Amino acid sequence: MWQCPKCGREFKNTNQDHYCGESPKTIDAYIAAQPKDVQQFLNQVRGTLRTVLPNAEERISWSMPTYWHKQNIIHFAAFKKHIGLYPGDKAVAHFSEKLTEYKTSKGTVQFPYSEPLPLPLIAEIAKWCYDTGNHH
Repeated sequence: MWQCPKCGREFKNTNQDHYCGESPKTIDAYIAAQPKDVQQFLNQVRGTLRTVLPNAEERISWSMPTYWHKQNIIHFAAFKKHIGLYPGDKAVAHFSEKLTEYKTSKGTVQFPYSEPLPLPLIAEIAKWCYDTGNHH
């Protein structure tokens, strides 16, 4: 078990990503709480999702920025070395041929900060999730 030196919470994984205290209530607050160099990546993803999902509501769900329309459509989050995109396992399977350059796991895609974000691909995935009802 690892204990966070700031908040005292215990986790199975060493240096587990988490919020000490209360998690942000809005996407603006979530982005503002991240390191400056990460904020630009988050704003790019947010701008892309806002454009392609104009009818979706922005909210925080599972402590992550989320686009919602009747259900969760897609989430994204900042990590130490990457942006995590959470479109669900069906979307990751559907786009598997386009995601070969990226680390994926069940329902998740990792986009490293060391490379430009594939914003057209992120838009395509989000639109597919919305259009197909791939809500999770």
